[in-house]
Amino acid sequence: MQVHHKSLSERFIHAIGFEVIAIAICAPVGAWLLDRSILQMGTLTIMLSSVAMLWNIVYNSLFDYFWPVSRVAKTLGVRALHALGFESGFILIGLPIAAYILGVSLLQAFMLEIGFFLFFLPYTICYNWAYDGLRMRIIRARQPAMLAPAAEKGQDTSER
Repeated sequence: MQVHHKSLSERFIHAIGFEVIAIAICAPVGAWLLDRSILQMGTLTIMLSSVAMLWNIVYNSLFDYFWPVSRVAKTLGVRALHALGFESGFILIGLPIAAYILGVSLLQAFMLEIGFFLFFLPYTICYNWAYDGLRMRIIRARQPAMLAPAAEKGQDTSER
């Protein structure tokens, strides 16, 4: 099976798609559940989304520096600790942002962060599953087109 590495632009598209869909879900649902304006919840979700993308870069850079793949195998346990560390750090970062934007206590903001956490666990799995499936369909659809010129010239296109 051939591995298709993601380019920087594809990683950007993946991240932006993830955040745009999350905002489109969280802002109206949050406004309805919390009886807040769509503007207030939209502001909060956009702010948290932006911070999450920055935190992702910082956290993963630090994680890879202290626990490089060359020294630590990415087992299920390591991945679970990675996710727990990311989410714990993000909750701490997001608490004051949510409290300030919504004008609520840190405890109320913490409860909101727990709600976001419970949403993002299945959302992340579903988004990545759908993205990866769509990505593979696109790659497979492009492969015959990429192999056709070599086949027309009589060149061997099989993998060795």
